[in-house]
Amino acid sequence: MKNLCVAILFIFSLIANAAAQPPGASRRAISSGANSMSFIDMQKTFQRPDESFKRKEDTLRKQFEAKGLAWPAKYLYIRSFKYDSQLEVWVKNDAAEQYKLFKTFKVCALAGTLGPKRMEGDYQVPEGFYYINEFNPRSQYYLSLGINYPNASDKVLSDSLRPGSAIYIHGSCVTVGCIPILDTQIDELYILAAHAKNQGQDFIPVHIFPIRYNVPRSVAFLSNLTKDDPYLKKFADRLEDAFEYFEQKKQVPVVMISDKGEYSIASAVARKVPEDKKAPKPKREPVKHRTRQIAVVADVVHQWPQFPGGGNAFMKYLDDLGHDMVPFLPENVKKAFVQVEFIVDTDGVPVNIKVLKGSTDQDFIDELITRLEKMPTWTPAMLHDKAVAKKMIQTITVD
Repeated sequence: MKNLCVAILFIFSLIANAAAQPPGASRRAISSGANSMSFIDMQKTFQRPDESFKRKEDTLRKQFEAKGLAWPAKYLYIRSFKYDSQLEVWVKNDAAEQYKLFKTFKVCALAGTLGPKRMEGDYQVPEGFYYINEFNPRSQYYLSLGINYPNASDKVLSDSLRPGSAIYIHGSCVTVGCIPILDTQIDELYILAAHAKNQGQDFIPVHIFPIRYNVPRSVAFLSNLTKDDPYLKKFADRLEDAFEYFEQKKQVPVVMISDKGEYSIASAVARKVPEDKKAPKPKREPVKHRTRQIAVVADVVHQWPQFPGGGNAFMKYLDDLGHDMVPFLPENVKKAFVQVEFIVDTDGVPVNIKVLKGSTDQDFIDELITRLEKMPTWTPAMLHDKAVAKKMIQTITVD
């Protein structure tokens, strides 16, 4: 993949695959003066986790013994499958050994459809590669484990102003975009995760897939869904690479992210593609662009402007635009991150487009603005049931 390896997306993948520190070492203490408290002890100071440990810890220990597993697990890996409504819990006790499946929970409710989360309020469960970043002992959904959405990929590909947040694995069996399981199950998962963290696993991986890629019915459903959507198909294929890696090796893959926000599995064979010869940069006369006198631009709205087809359609539009603008880059510039500003007026027409950052080349700026002026008409922002003008700022990757 072009320009790959900007960053390692998940440090937890390295921790999961290499003994970076002795896994038996006690979790860093939470100190107060001369006293110290382990992560497990700290969790037990809250009513619900304390009750969960008393009710379930001995049962979990016996389940581990019955499966020939050492208690407690030092490493935990969670993967969830949206269409199949399943959440798997994998465990091991040495970085070098393979993960073993401990238990599969049923995900008891689902919001949205297959595909990644791309904006606040779309009710989508994220898809991709995450880790647990929060233990919430006082969740309104009994107990919950937060995941780090938006991750580095989401921050590139999702709505720049409203990507969404607060995604959890939780109890209570209700959801508006999270992963809900039963209270009796989040009890167990919370305890397992707490023990892993207590023993040094700071980044507990959580991989969320659209489907089980080894179930024919699920594969057929995804194939039908993506047959006319190359963007979604490409995204699902990258997730399948990680699924297949784990299926074969029972180790968590190292996931990379490109500067375009695209996932790649580090073990995948890199295919060298010759760089296209850049077309000569066309010269053009300065263009008078579409501007309007707008008396009031709303700061706060009840409903943000909506691009036709939603957030995914807007991201694809910007991605295609970025590719189309490559021939217009100045000489010796192969890539640019261009921040643009525009106003979606009360009739949904994008006007007053300007480039804020990323290029000072006037030919390039004129061409970019001209193309942006041809974007479809939006559904305007709403305030008190009235259409209002709203300013938008967006970064376009020209590559």
